[in-house]
Amino acid sequence: MGIRFKFNLALIITTLVGLGISAMVSQKFLQDNARAEVLEMARLMMESAVAVRSYTVNEIRPLLKVQQRRDFISQTVPAYAADRYIKELQKSHEDYSYKEAALNPTNPAHRATEWEADIVAWFRNHVGEEELIGERDTPTGQQLYLSRPITIKNPDCLLCHNTPAEAPATMIETYGSNNGFGWKVNEIVGAQIVSVPMSLPLERAEETFYVVMGALVGVFALIAVILNLLLHFIVIKPVRTMSSTTDKISMGSLEVEELEVSGNDEISSLGRSFNRMHRSLTNAVKMLDETNL
Repeated sequence: MGIRFKFNLALIITTLVGLGISAMVSQKFLQDNARAEVLEMARLMMESAVAVRSYTVNEIRPLLKVQQRRDFISQTVPAYAADRYIKELQKSHEDYSYKEAALNPTNPAHRATEWEADIVAWFRNHVGEEELIGERDTPTGQQLYLSRPITIKNPDCLLCHNTPAEAPATMIETYGSNNGFGWKVNEIVGAQIVSVPMSLPLERAEETFYVVMGALVGVFALIAVILNLLLHFIVIKPVRTMSSTTDKISMGSLEVEELEVSGNDEISSLGRSFNRMHRSLTNAVKMLDETNL
């Protein structure tokens, strides 16, 4: 087993260990970054929906207060405004969604599905929690959801959601008197839920992972070639020359030329020591020959 083989064996083992550690660290880092990117998008959507709701309540609803007495105007409902905003966004990002899911909504379109009802139940069981983040599998791929509780904090909301008798007649004409009543102050009636697809960021993270690993493999391969060249010219070639010269001397050929030595490294020092030994051995043999004569 030669020096080159041992050296490359150690280099291969070291490289594989280094690549393995790099793969684990970089994959986790890239996936965490992808999830952070998705969560940031979900937060942006949530804050945008909240901003639309606030704008509707503070600026749109007061302007249509008189008309609201004659006809129910959906555009004055904060949830409707936020829903329309998201529908416009879905024209270019169809997998993004926002829903104000309620257990007993006025508008049946806002009724919570089974998994959304679980989120509302979680908030009811964890009063004081302001946010719930999770992931779920869908027919279009994995999605991250960001949810916040809908809590009745303003008593004025009960004007529409206490009893059908107290609700505006125009609202009853639009949605009927069977849904959206019996709400109470400080009750968690639903949840704002934003869903954002994770497939694209995760695919990008995976592509980046393969690019990084490919670059690392290329770097390690280049280093291996350079180290092998250095090993050949600095160590193996001089040692082979010494070995060949030693074989000739051991067979009685004392007239072989001395090694060409340059540099100040350990191999050069070994070469100079070898030349001194060669000269000393040659002189000793000559002295013995002269004595015998």
